[in-house]
Amino acid sequence: MYNLLSLLTGVVIAVMIVINGQLTLIYGMVLSTVIIHIVGTIFSYLLCRVTKNAIKLDFKIPKWIYIGGAVGVLTTVFNNFAFGKISMTSIVALGLFGQSVTSLLIDNFGLFGMKRYPMKKSSIVGIIFASVGIMFMLDSSMGSALIAVILSFFAGVTVVVSRTINARLSSHIGEVQTSFMNHVVGLVVSIMLILIFGIGNTSNIEISRNIFIYIGGLFGVATVLLSNITVPKVPAFNLTLLIFIGQVFTGVVVDTIMKNDFAEATFVGGIIITIGILINTIMDYISTKKQV
Repeated sequence: MYNLLSLLTGVVIAVMIVINGQLTLIYGMVLSTVIIHIVGTIFSYLLCRVTKNAIKLDFKIPKWIYIGGAVGVLTTVFNNFAFGKISMTSIVALGLFGQSVTSLLIDNFGLFGMKRYPMKKSSIVGIIFASVGIMFMLDSSMGSALIAVILSFFAGVTVVVSRTINARLSSHIGEVQTSFMNHVVGLVVSIMLILIFGIGNTSNIEISRNIFIYIGGLFGVATVLLSNITVPKVPAFNLTLLIFIGQVFTGVVVDTIMKNDFAEATFVGGIIITIGILINTIMDYISTKKQV
């Protein structure tokens, strides 16, 4: 069940990216980030009220457990900086590379207080297939923009760190409440970015009446909730690959519906990684049966 929820997380993220992308085209990176977090904060607050989950802060836990939302904003900033400087395929591949490395470190050393998952033979198979898939997606564009390459890698790192921190927080204050705190903290950081960097040229901004582009925050809440459920139950490396698979194939479907071109290299890379996950799962199943 948790593997299916991990795939579903990838589906939700893919749809969210499309919606937030449309919003960013109209309002720009910083202002759209604020709008997304406002919507997410309101929706998660209403969700807390409807489900009767009281929002309470636990002052006994380390303060860093509350910064998942701030780390999530960094992901957006890093990706938006790299956009246009290297290809989208390379951004995706480098992000996946950053997620994979970070996930393996968390699994092996139990970082952020997470459960340790020592590397097994099946993990090595997953690593090999993931590496091949990532290499397949990289292209020549990354050779001319070193900073964009580095930030794309760290965007992947921050994705894993953010969801891991949020999962830790959810174990103390609840899953729905964590989604609320994530968006509140992200909103504060987003507003700080506006105060520091401004919102740019607003003369060309026209308020859109398309309600659809404003609901990305709802999908953000769903992503945090799903991650809070799956992170404690699925090894970080497997979770990263499962989310990526769900994201890639949903992206292909969305591009087909919207009649956009999709990156063939990303699609093929996704297939390679999917094969690796399947082999990994089968090997784990056989190993478990032998131990019984």
